[in-house]
Amino acid sequence: MSLKQLCLTAAFACAMSLAPSIHAQSSEAGPIATKAGTLHFLRDESGMAALIDTQAFDRFDAKRIVHFDETSATGDSVTRMVVQSDTGPLLYDFRRNPPLVQRMGQRMTVKRVFWQGEEVVMQSNLGWYGYQRGKLTKLQSTTTIYH
Repeated sequence: MSLKQLCLTAAFACAMSLAPSIHAQSSEAGPIATKAGTLHFLRDESGMAALIDTQAFDRFDAKRIVHFDETSATGDSVTRMVVQSDTGPLLYDFRRNPPLVQRMGQRMTVKRVFWQGEEVVMQSNLGWYGYQRGKLTKLQSTTTIYH
């Protein structure tokens, strides 16, 4: 194992053991309590629809629902969510009503998500990416530890 791989492995292991803000993926279609209201994912004629209460706020193509949630400090509701679609990940920000929807613009399969303040750090089949303020950035090897 090279020094670079060893450093990345150690950093990832540390982040995994210390990171309360990493969340496992979920396939729950709803109801999901969010800051903006109750979220449901429904399959319709054009793919999937995301609804808050009874109002659709987004539509996307996906064979199944996969999402990664950031919960509020009290843990009673979801504040943000990364949703896997056929065209790449979507970021839903439920701190606004209607929720802010941001398409990340890169086809990839998300494996893990770390919430770092306003930045979302994702491990995908294409490597590590950061997403903040509408910009997706390929992350390079550094000594930064995400937790």
